[in-house]
Amino acid sequence: MEFEFKDNDSSNSSGDGGNVELNLNQRYRHAGDLTGEAPTRPFSEITIKVPWGHIAGKWYGPQNVQPILGLHGWQDNAGTYDLLVPLLSPDVAFLSVDLPGHGLSSRLPDGCYYNSVDNLYVIRLIMKQYKWEKVSLVGHSMSSIICFVFAAVFPDKVDMIIGIDALKPHQRPYPSVIRTMETRLDEFLREDERNRSKNEPPSYTYDELIERVYIGTFHSVNKELCKHMLARNIQKSGKYPDKYFFCRDRRLKFYNYAIGSQELCVEMAQRITCPYLFIKGLQSSYFEDKKYYDEVMEVLIKKPNFEYVEANGSHHLHMNNPEAIIGPVNNFIQRFGPAAAAAARRQAKEAAQNKL
Repeated sequence: MEFEFKDNDSSNSSGDGGNVELNLNQRYRHAGDLTGEAPTRPFSEITIKVPWGHIAGKWYGPQNVQPILGLHGWQDNAGTYDLLVPLLSPDVAFLSVDLPGHGLSSRLPDGCYYNSVDNLYVIRLIMKQYKWEKVSLVGHSMSSIICFVFAAVFPDKVDMIIGIDALKPHQRPYPSVIRTMETRLDEFLREDERNRSKNEPPSYTYDELIERVYIGTFHSVNKELCKHMLARNIQKSGKYPDKYFFCRDRRLKFYNYAIGSQELCVEMAQRITCPYLFIKGLQSSYFEDKKYYDEVMEVLIKKPNFEYVEANGSHHLHMNNPEAIIGPVNNFIQRFGPAAAAAARRQAKEAAQNKL
């Protein structure tokens, strides 16, 4: 396999959209770039070319083996796994990426709307870049849902998935769905116009940014850990020397999450065949009427390769309490991760050849 590694990518693709200069030389890869701390685990900063620019990511561990692909939640970034990845086995490779418009990844072009289901295409592009026939996925929140959908749509392209705290596309009352579509589209239009403005976004001190992240997650991330989520989403102000502004795409606030009905979710659950570990935080919400969650869980729990773990923690339990879930995670990866899956395929191929 061929891999592209760049420790400091200073390119600024024309696909980034908007007139506020997002110079990667003024950007931060991890919390230590702002605080002086060492990374929680050494990594290589990488870029993956895509038609509208690039996908950025942090590659941990061996660079000559296929990594697990880590995907983050809504308006988060690759820093979401800064506390979990150091607890993985050292021989496990892990690629934590910024989804489009998040972190150091390119924004979609002006006028383009963000749809959560489009991230299935992003996964396929990454697989194509690295010539992976199958992918191993870890997803939190929005991306846990993306993993669920991807495994259902492409069951033959997934070796394993680990989902954290959000199980499936959430169901809302239809009047609420229609109203949300209306208001989100109006707000998206406003933010799309702001992106094309040459005005710098509002700026804040570092401590003010930490507070905004803390409040923005509804206190789900411990305040002292918000720095891991903050770094890749901000840029130093050009107007105020001691301030920073958020440079993730503001259109992301009005993402389109609609993926379908409850009947479709049940059908998706039935189609999933890969080994699947789902982890639920006991102090976190279900984000919908629990009956919808329970109906899909009833389908999954009957599958021989499905495993369910509950752990104390909020929605971001993988950041606040990684020690509470790392045992099941490491065990699952050891049995079903890229190395185990590759070994199983080799054995199957050798067995088939021996029969000839």
